[in-house]
Amino acid sequence: MRKVLTTCIYCGCGCGLYLTEDKGLVTGAYPSVNHPVSKGSLCVKGWNCHEFVNRMDRLTHPLIKENGAFRKATWKEAIDLITKKFKAISSETGADSVAFLSSAKTSNEENYLMMKLARAVYKTNNVDHCARLCHASTVAGLAATFGSGAMTNSINEFEEADCYLITGSDTTAQHPLIGSRIINSVLERDAKLVVVDPRKIELEKYSTIYLQQKNGTDVAWINGMMRVIIEEGLEDKEYVEERTEGFCDLKKLVEEYTPRYVEKITTIPAEKLIEAARIYATTKKAMIVYSMGITQHTTGVDNVKSLANLAMLTGHVGRASTGVNPLRGQNNVQGACDLGALSNVYSGYQKVTDETAREKFEKAWEVEGLPGNIGLTVTEIISGLDGGKVRGLYIMGENPMISDPDSNHVRKCLENAEFLVVQDLFLTDTARFADVVLPGASFAEKDGTFTNTERRCERIRKTVDPPGEARADWEILCDVAKASGYRGMDYTDPAEIMEEIREVTPIYGGMRYDRLDSYGLQWPCPSLDHPGTPYLHKEKFAKGLGTFMPRPFIEPVESPDDEFNFILSTGRIYWHWHTRTLTGRTSTLEREAPKPFVEIHPEDAEKLGIKDEETVKVTSRRGNVSLAARITGKVAPGSCFIPFHYREAAANVLTINAVDPVAKIPEYKVCAVKVEKI
Repeated sequence: MRKVLTTCIYCGCGCGLYLTEDKGLVTGAYPSVNHPVSKGSLCVKGWNCHEFVNRMDRLTHPLIKENGAFRKATWKEAIDLITKKFKAISSETGADSVAFLSSAKTSNEENYLMMKLARAVYKTNNVDHCARLCHASTVAGLAATFGSGAMTNSINEFEEADCYLITGSDTTAQHPLIGSRIINSVLERDAKLVVVDPRKIELEKYSTIYLQQKNGTDVAWINGMMRVIIEEGLEDKEYVEERTEGFCDLKKLVEEYTPRYVEKITTIPAEKLIEAARIYATTKKAMIVYSMGITQHTTGVDNVKSLANLAMLTGHVGRASTGVNPLRGQNNVQGACDLGALSNVYSGYQKVTDETAREKFEKAWEVEGLPGNIGLTVTEIISGLDGGKVRGLYIMGENPMISDPDSNHVRKCLENAEFLVVQDLFLTDTARFADVVLPGASFAEKDGTFTNTERRCERIRKTVDPPGEARADWEILCDVAKASGYRGMDYTDPAEIMEEIREVTPIYGGMRYDRLDSYGLQWPCPSLDHPGTPYLHKEKFAKGLGTFMPRPFIEPVESPDDEFNFILSTGRIYWHWHTRTLTGRTSTLEREAPKPFVEIHPEDAEKLGIKDEETVKVTSRRGNVSLAARITGKVAPGSCFIPFHYREAAANVLTINAVDPVAKIPEYKVCAVKVEKI
């Protein structure tokens, strides 16, 4: 069998693995022993990441919907229809009446081309992707405080940290290869572990101290920790003086957040908060680790800024094994952001509102009149379909029917779309609403790059041919651009696309394919002789001085009341990934977690007369789902948890579509529901 070195398609760890090929089929996946992340290991999803590639229900031909049913079409028919419709809509009601959703599952090169198609060809900044639903708060919050919205350290640096503050991240389930490093450090080096989470995650078993806060109260406990640190003189005074600004404002704001006051808001015992603050502040090398439990709130940006404040206050930024580390969810969500699949920036986070940046890209792309307005975000684009603000939508590798909040609202919007194009591997719940469906190629069927959570840009390599007439996403996007009359997207291979990316994207300036061939490079990597950057903000912050941005505690939009008396939170489980488009077609993973469930505390189950595995109905103000009850002490009384993977009982039927005012990220982690025995 032939072995091909590539990168895993699932989480942001970016593990290196070999796919094996025999007689034109992918037959297995095995870890790379020398890869800096995987080091001879894979999680269960990685070991089985090849299985969906060979599925018989793969899309193999373009489809056009006529009289409510799909028929097979030629590529020319499908692309001609797309360009005809999009050009007509743009001509009739303006460029911003079309929109594009890119994908954290596709390559860097393909995300770059999607934003180029939107901006250079159709002259709109209405381009976004699923980072808006997971780490938009990180990009906004860390960019404001540090000057860069990315993970500050490397995955291998977890092996040398002396303290971990884990909050809003079920690390062993979501990023297993990072979670294992944390556990090993605790067991083998006696590292300290502080876990702050409304749900008792696996890492709680290994924690030095565990704080179980009420959902949606993160700013309060972070402010409380900072008050303890300042009151006891544990802040790094020299660091604060030399490397930051705005400390006086922070000190003034946190004064009211006494441990007792914080306990009333969060339910965290005052003594535990004080102990946790002392552990974090007095440890030399301490890492903050967080994920969507921090970001997916209407106060997501405030949460991120508060964690940045805590790190700067103690001098825990700008050194190896010491920093603020948002763990990116999907395999290429970091790269999709880096390459400009966002409504407000080009590749390399160059702002669309900056005239100099627009002139630079106009010259590079040989176009005129690039738009200077910030475009619509994911939720704004979907909502825009309902009222006609957005008439044409092109979706590549996203499944908003399952992934976006308030699914009934999303369904209504998709039904009302005037013209919808979906480009994917399978006929997803979203694709069923499309007017045109285009069959894309999987990660095993094309070349390109992904960028993982530690900013490592690394290769994916073609192992087998796509099935039927399916094609690589970059090839499809180039043909759409050419059919639209644009000649600036005529590439021979992804390496040529990366050469263009290097020229216009300073942080990727040294990312030539021959330099990425081993195990990639970490940005910023500005030139071909640069070795890459393991950790950020070494001598100064990307913005110069780090800026303290004190934030007051604000209640969630929706809290429990007499009727809807439970707090619902959603998240991932170890065995599945996002909308199960891929893992739901993997027999090993389906066998281990075949059906949806809701976690309920034993006290609540007893009050409601609910037994373990009994079917219950969970209802919010937006809809209801029926699923099995799982009685467990992982959740607190009055709270419940539903994995968002299952279309059979989609958690996002229940979630609220309220968003953070800055990042426009939805509040997936807090909404009010009632639980009823059926």
